[in-house]
Amino acid sequence: MTLLADRVLFIDGEAIIVDKPAGLPVDPPRDGALSLENHLESLKFGFQRWPLAVHRLDRDTSGCLLLARNPKAHKRFGQAFESGGVTKIYLAVLDGVPAETSGEISLPLLKVSSAADGWRMVPDAKGKPAVTRWTLLATQGGKALVRFSPATGRTHQIRAHALHGLGHGIVGDPVYGRPDDGKMLLHGHFLSLPRANKPPVEATAPLPPHFTEAGFTADMLDPAPVA
Repeated sequence: MTLLADRVLFIDGEAIIVDKPAGLPVDPPRDGALSLENHLESLKFGFQRWPLAVHRLDRDTSGCLLLARNPKAHKRFGQAFESGGVTKIYLAVLDGVPAETSGEISLPLLKVSSAADGWRMVPDAKGKPAVTRWTLLATQGGKALVRFSPATGRTHQIRAHALHGLGHGIVGDPVYGRPDDGKMLLHGHFLSLPRANKPPVEATAPLPPHFTEAGFTADMLDPAPVA
């Protein structure tokens, strides 16, 4: 397996940001596949404790994943995520081109489940508020490269907002799109968490190969990963 220790984007005494590959779950899955836990020993870098994930990326989402190197940092970083104090930028390829070039999606999301289809997030006034800003970056072959900046952190937020807010699912999404298109093209491109008396915990994860194989390359991105 590819060692996450070779995919470190940021490290100091409190934090590590790794470029998580698509297909690696953060939590141990029921199918017994390898997960982040299998890599934590290699991410100690001289510390006695394993680092702990501060947030989650879906199994098929690649990109910036923040780990805390001690319990106090984990608690503080978790509070920053809960309060909306973290800047996150995602890149996704949609199976279609939005009618506009930028905007804001505000659709509350509710978790629903059925025996036939499993669970998913759907727009529902009874759900939790969810807001995502987006910008169209490039189009090619009837598909669109879009930058998403979530203001909230709901489960499957970007995936559900792409489908229900823009009318197009993410390429390869097994729940909100067409899973037969190969790997899901959703990538955590940039993460920044401010700290009071230190530089921010911050990193940019390069565009992964499955994006470039689909025809979307780094020269299509804006110079700076800001919302």
